[in-house]
Amino acid sequence: MNSGTTITTMAMTMTTSIDPRLLQLASPTLPVGAYSYSGGLEAAVEAGIVKDAPSAQQWIADVLEFSLSRMEAPILLRLMKRPEDSKKWNAVFLASRETAELRAETAQMGFSLSKLLPELGIKPLQMEEVSFPAAFAHAASSWGIAPRDALVTYLWAWIENQVMAAVKAIPLGQTDGQKMLLSLGKRIEETVGQALALHDEDLGNFSPGLAMLSSQHETQYSRLFRS
Repeated sequence: MNSGTTITTMAMTMTTSIDPRLLQLASPTLPVGAYSYSGGLEAAVEAGIVKDAPSAQQWIADVLEFSLSRMEAPILLRLMKRPEDSKKWNAVFLASRETAELRAETAQMGFSLSKLLPELGIKPLQMEEVSFPAAFAHAASSWGIAPRDALVTYLWAWIENQVMAAVKAIPLGQTDGQKMLLSLGKRIEETVGQALALHDEDLGNFSPGLAMLSSQHETQYSRLFRS
């Protein structure tokens, strides 16, 4: 094989190693309204807990570790690996949302994605109320995307949305946002590993600080993000 053929083969391998549909699911242009929610972060800014780039990064990292990695991420994996139990895990996730705001967020985003799926050639989920993880998992499964790859994409999209919320709410510069993305992105593989290792009985969502601030955000007088 000559060098030209080798380079062409390598380029083709690199080009086909990433499914563009993964990028579509992670894209901020996905019309599910993610940009309109801060997931409690705006209330943390109002309370003075998050006030600059380091404190914003710590907040996002803590929510990733103590909430997403122990509940949302493992449930997404179960929704993909056990489609026959999708109604059960969808209900478990909805019930795990500590505040009306957090529940409304996942229900609205799930509804929006479910409404979009038929336009993308995917049959809609037959559920009365669809959480966002359930809709996301259904889309990824329908496109033949591996559960681990889907979870990496899901976590990246969540981190990116949180960083964008911090940039708007504090506010921060775009360079600060990119530095945070670079640092937080390195935590994704560890988070995926934790989610894969959890048994059903180990799932838990204990983040009282997030719950209290989210409930306060529901009645916060001045805010940029939905509640």
